[in-house]
Amino acid sequence: MDVDRVRTRLAAHRPERLAERARTQASVAAVLREGAKGAEVLLIQRAVHPNDPWSGHMAFPGGRRDPGDDHLLATAMRETREELGLDLDLAEHLGHVDDLQAVARGRTLDLVIRPQVFIWTGAVPKLTPNYEVADTLWAPIRPMIAGEIDTVRPWTEGTQTYRLPAYDVGGRIVWGLTYRMLRTLFTVVEG
Repeated sequence: MDVDRVRTRLAAHRPERLAERARTQASVAAVLREGAKGAEVLLIQRAVHPNDPWSGHMAFPGGRRDPGDDHLLATAMRETREELGLDLDLAEHLGHVDDLQAVARGRTLDLVIRPQVFIWTGAVPKLTPNYEVADTLWAPIRPMIAGEIDTVRPWTEGTQTYRLPAYDVGGRIVWGLTYRMLRTLFTVVEG
């Protein structure tokens, strides 16, 4: 996955837009960069919190739209700055992929998430996670696209256990909404 291909494919993509019809909106930042071993994407591990349905999960930086956010791009940028101290004004915004209806603990929520895509060139400043973030990780993209780190995550609802698709990124399981957003991005870019 190279930057020019990502830029070209996202420019041609017409994303599904659900957020404008949703009562609650959120936006996340898929920040890509060229690492030592190829393209990487920035992931966070959410801090553990009993009221967070995605507590402890691997995710993109981002969150719910505040009334002061002019648009969902502003939401992703504000949330990334708050959570990591990373100023996305210094990155190139390439657009967004399809909006995603949020699901938590087997329930569809009245929340739609818009994944914004950015390219970071040059050195990344030191990330300074706030209380919402337990850790950060630059995850290599090639093994995800190639299926080299595919795994499953068991999830139980009532008496039924499901095996949900996931990535095992160095022992950290990326599944659920973040997995779906990554798959959407890879489908757009790889065609």
